[in-house]
Amino acid sequence: MAAIKNLKKDIHNTLGDLIEACYVWEYSNVKADNSKTQPIIDEAMASFDELRDNIYAKDIENKKAHFKSIRLALETSAKSISEKINAL
Repeated sequence: MAAIKNLKKDIHNTLGDLIEACYVWEYSNVKADNSKTQPIIDEAMASFDELRDNIYAKDIENKKAHFKSIRLALETSAKSISEKINAL
């Protein structure tokens, strides 16, 4: 149970930090087009919802492999979102 709790925290903290980075970019680039960050924020929120739904999935045969795949999905999603933020 502790590992699941830590995974939930990792999802929340990682994607929350990426969303916060978008808001920081908007704040520091007042004259720039802020509509560029909204799709990134939406993607992060959708990824958050999807990962949290996968955590609560029922009827899983191999829990270890399932949670490992969730952690891998978090890493790939976070990497993709951070690359988009860096491209701003």
